[in-house]
Amino acid sequence: MSKEESRKLVEDLMITKVISVSCMATLREAMALMRKHRVKSLVVDKRHEGDAYGILTYTAILRSIIEEEGDIDLVNVYDIATRPALAVPPSLEVRHAVSLMLNFDLKRLLVTTNNELQGILTMNDIVGAILEKLDD
Repeated sequence: MSKEESRKLVEDLMITKVISVSCMATLREAMALMRKHRVKSLVVDKRHEGDAYGILTYTAILRSIIEEEGDIDLVNVYDIATRPALAVPPSLEVRHAVSLMLNFDLKRLLVTTNNELQGILTMNDIVGAILEKLDD
């Protein structure tokens, strides 16, 4: 990562149009949402103001399908989502976000301010920004 790239802030690369799902939605509903929006993960809404956001990924879905022997109508999102999802502030330098992602083997981080969702930052977004710089 170049010096210029490492000085970028999370808010410069984050996606603000985040697709989220109710924590009480069924796995079937969540998968339909993922398919409709062509995303690999969903942010799981908080149950109340002091609660944490969660994240639902393909890995969690596949694990649940195997454990529940394919019954995607019996499982709700809250039970299988990663909670709390790791979150960073929008003012954090991207290099620190990358460090967190690498240290914890994560592909995405939520971006929050005062426990309110602002966006999501993914490894794809970061690598994409680096590749765009190569084209300049």
